[in-house]
Amino acid sequence: MPKRRQLRGFDLKQLEGVSSLIGVDEAGRGALAGPVVAGAVLVTREFLEGRWAAANAGRINDSKQLAPAEREALWFDFETLAGQGQIHAQFGVADVGEIEHFNILGATKLAMRRALEGIYPPDAFEHKTEPDLFTPAEEVARFQPRVSARIIIDGLALKHFPYPHTGVVKGDARSLCIAMASIIAKVTRDRLMNDLDAKFPGYGFAQHKGYGTEEHREALLRLGRCVQHRELFLRKLLAGRVDPAQLDFLSDETAPTDEG
Repeated sequence: MPKRRQLRGFDLKQLEGVSSLIGVDEAGRGALAGPVVAGAVLVTREFLEGRWAAANAGRINDSKQLAPAEREALWFDFETLAGQGQIHAQFGVADVGEIEHFNILGATKLAMRRALEGIYPPDAFEHKTEPDLFTPAEEVARFQPRVSARIIIDGLALKHFPYPHTGVVKGDARSLCIAMASIIAKVTRDRLMNDLDAKFPGYGFAQHKGYGTEEHREALLRLGRCVQHRELFLRKLLAGRVDPAQLDFLSDETAPTDEG
């Protein structure tokens, strides 16, 4: 429990001078297959000092440290809290095609941007000139106040990212809202991988969620890769272990079945 109080305390300090705090984290960055998913969670001082956070912060941790049932239960709580207006929670997805096109870092930033855009558009964070007494009324009507929010992202700060933010190394173990975002990202991605397991059976996506387990590697050697595998990641993993001709992409129509 003391550690969880530290997570809340960290976020309360980050709220100094702003009205809200947005934590961002990702899931699936190191997988061999499937999308990368980002979560974003906005909290306020009222929420952090409120009844739910006081009673339940001890349940929240880096998503990788929680059992699937614990993550699902917290997801349900987050949906309820969002419905009550106590928090705002969103996720963003970048698919395998975008990972191949932008590389994994670019796709991760794209997923994070999409999650944040579900809460605020990028220009809401731009510093805008305040109107004065001589500004025409029609121009005043177009002014948008700068959002009083601070964004903190797990890991190092990102270059060429449209949202002003601060990187927090090991943020999912230091910040409550980043840990909440990590749960949003992980649960969303796990559900997507379960769907892919049904579409591309034989790889075990529902079990290993696309990560490079021995089971997954053996399935790749046996079945070849499918369209949900990341080409560059496989090239590095399987270099020297298998004939590249065995790794031809499988179309949706030729996805392997459990029988084949």
